[in-house]
Amino acid sequence: MKWRNSLCAATVCTLVATAVVSAETITIATVNNGDMIRMQGYTDDFTEKTGHEVEWVTLEENVLRQRVTTDITTRGGQFDIMTIGMYETPIWGQNGWLVPLDDLSAEYDTADILPAMRAGLSYDGTLYAAPFYGESSMVMYRTDLMEKAGLEMPAAPTWQFIREAAAVMDDPENGINGICLRGKAGWGEGGALITVTGNSFGARWFDEEWNAQFDQPEWKEALTFYVDLMNDYGPEGYATNGFNENLSLFQQGKCAMWIDATVAASFVTDPEESEVADNVGFALAPNSEGVDKRSNWLWAWALAIPAGTQKEEAAKEFIEWATSKDYIEMVAENEGWANVPPGARTSLYETPAYQEVPFAGITLESINAADPTEPTVEPVPYVGVQFVAIPEFAGIATEVSQEFAAVYAGQQSVDEALAKAQAITNEAMEAAGYR
Repeated sequence: MKWRNSLCAATVCTLVATAVVSAETITIATVNNGDMIRMQGYTDDFTEKTGHEVEWVTLEENVLRQRVTTDITTRGGQFDIMTIGMYETPIWGQNGWLVPLDDLSAEYDTADILPAMRAGLSYDGTLYAAPFYGESSMVMYRTDLMEKAGLEMPAAPTWQFIREAAAVMDDPENGINGICLRGKAGWGEGGALITVTGNSFGARWFDEEWNAQFDQPEWKEALTFYVDLMNDYGPEGYATNGFNENLSLFQQGKCAMWIDATVAASFVTDPEESEVADNVGFALAPNSEGVDKRSNWLWAWALAIPAGTQKEEAAKEFIEWATSKDYIEMVAENEGWANVPPGARTSLYETPAYQEVPFAGITLESINAADPTEPTVEPVPYVGVQFVAIPEFAGIATEVSQEFAAVYAGQQSVDEALAKAQAITNEAMEAAGYR
């Protein structure tokens, strides 16, 4: 390197040269959810502080999962950071596919990460992904429509009340659906919601001997209830609706109720994005009458570094920046406390200003109520609320969700779908050596 100013102090020149040489361009694969899009808008702050540039690959949820899974298993090396969740992290960490995050700075304060998030993103006590935000699921509803209907949403409703309320508030002539729920195929899309719905009706994926349970009455009751509810009071074409599609419908005033990720609360209450921002209430995810399990999940969208990246140090710098207390405060200063990434840090819920956010308390309550070690009424051999934490699950559940989506689309019956789900699951588990 040649310096135009040959009189510069040696120390200064060395520092500048080091900064130039060490600056990297890192590639990050992420999901097209609102908080992740918001993060991209602050990338200049990271670049200014570190010198590193960032290239974003932003993908729809199902596509993201497919792309990062293919890349990590083939060691493709396309990404320096991947956005993954509680399903992938322990499995990939155990396989040695991820860089351990056991040497983050003291200022980062790993101990401040909510225990449920830290546990779900670790393997054998080692953190392998840092949560950008954490979530459970809950009911979001139109307070004005509920009042007009003469009903009051319980703090902890049942599915039976949800159906009653959907029937009263459904108003097709004015473009209002009584309820909006996911139907989109994909183990983390519609598959997630129907799994926790099954939990709340007493269903489970497997018994203690890893036998599929789709031939049991609890699954038939759960799926039949879900299909009837959506056919009667849901939007047309709900079989292809996922998180983002339902978010858009709710923000446009086309859903009286929506049961989905707690992270959606900031978007449905944002007056710049939501036409119904001033009329949104929240309640815990429902259970079925007589069943002591709610349909709330536990998830984190987290940042992880694939093993073998040539830019590990720069990637760690980004993770520290994006999932830090300072990032939360930066978003709060610019966009208000309601718009910071939720569900990841204990200190956030100890912040008086955040405690004033109307959905802060119920988000934390929902997260704390989800128990991955006891997700179902009857005992199971697996960990995970809306997923089963085994490598085979993603493939199996994607196929099963496709069969369920075919029911939502009117292409087959509940009985046909459950019979296919039973066969798909048992065959895959037998091939994998579980049975």
